[in-house]
Amino acid sequence: MNPEPDLDTEEQGSEDDSDTENSSDPDTQAQEYVDRVLRSSDQPSQASKCLPPESLSVEEGSQDVEKKSLPLDLKKSPVTDEAASRLLSLPLELILKICSYLQARFVLGVLPLVCKTLRDIVQDDITWRIRLLKKIGSCYPVVKADGDFNWPTACIELEEHLQKWAENGRNIDYFSLTEGHFASVDSVLLLQGWVWSLAAREDRVCSGSWDSTVKLWDMAAEGQQFDEISATAAVLCLAYLPDILVTGTYDKKVSVYDPRAAQALVKMRKLHSSAVLSLAADEHFILSGSEDRTLVCFDRRTNSVLQRLPLDSYLLAMSYHGNQLWAGDNYGLVYVFENKGGGFQRIRHFNVGHHSQITGVQQSLGALYTTSTDKTLRVHLPTDPPKIIGSRTHNCVLNGISVAGNMAVAASGGISLEVWRFGM
Repeated sequence: MNPEPDLDTEEQGSEDDSDTENSSDPDTQAQEYVDRVLRSSDQPSQASKCLPPESLSVEEGSQDVEKKSLPLDLKKSPVTDEAASRLLSLPLELILKICSYLQARFVLGVLPLVCKTLRDIVQDDITWRIRLLKKIGSCYPVVKADGDFNWPTACIELEEHLQKWAENGRNIDYFSLTEGHFASVDSVLLLQGWVWSLAAREDRVCSGSWDSTVKLWDMAAEGQQFDEISATAAVLCLAYLPDILVTGTYDKKVSVYDPRAAQALVKMRKLHSSAVLSLAADEHFILSGSEDRTLVCFDRRTNSVLQRLPLDSYLLAMSYHGNQLWAGDNYGLVYVFENKGGGFQRIRHFNVGHHSQITGVQQSLGALYTTSTDKTLRVHLPTDPPKIIGSRTHNCVLNGISVAGNMAVAASGGISLEVWRFGM
């Protein structure tokens, strides 16, 4: 994201914006005006994150917005030069209203190329925060947003998620991959960015099974298996990163593999006193949940256990991004943990509608998917509390979920991978 305009430096003559002779460039003049408007708006506090912030736009049906956040001169345009864009001659609140009818990805990708004024409007985080909260009408995000929170990306992901599952996913195709395993498939995670396309760079899927193997599939070759890793026991959970593949097995071990190497096994540690049921990982940590009712945080850099957190239930599925970990337990509840410098603390838990244990969780800035032994896939918005927007019922239990690109893949107790392809 490009840096925001400097709103702290006082511009000379800014109170005399009606004198067009002092600024022959309409774009510069408009920029000075927008800078003044943005400077006059109060920054929303984190303490009120569950309420819509003071807005620069006006929309029917939106929650109350204090009039003091809209300067009086916002109702007129400072641009009078005939060469100025007709769009820029509109009041700022109308520009934002027009943008609300355009796809978020288009607004962020195209409008900044038009002129500096539109670029600065579009790249303001407050604009995207307002747009997202009006769209969902709920408390968001669940974990307190810090200065690095990406509001534009969150808005894009959420709007595209809503589009995919419009009318409960009426345009979604379904098929099944039934070859390759001799026992129930217990977890499946996809490489980041995987899409069903011959143009994609690394169209790879990995799946773990009770037959003590991890199989890797090439989706660019119509789902053909291209590699296999033998584990020490039944593979109950997986985490697939660009450099490593992590497995959690029935014999209480967490193992790290490099699928690119001739000798794939990198390390193996017994981190729990019972079967390892869930995993999540990034470049810093490996997180594992077990039937022993603990959450273990393993530091990849120091090669040691950083934290062992006791729980009231055991976690069967995890999804970890940024400073938040979402996990599903054996009672059918979803828990949210916040990461503070490598120390994880439980902050919320939700009933998302499942009737038995949650076996799969995938959360991103704009979407939340869960699967359960109640044979359902449920699709939510990652709000507080989560809102359900779609569901699918299967004839067997669903043991895991992974979503990337235009695909959602669930691991099935029916010895198969269930695939839903979105119509974009």
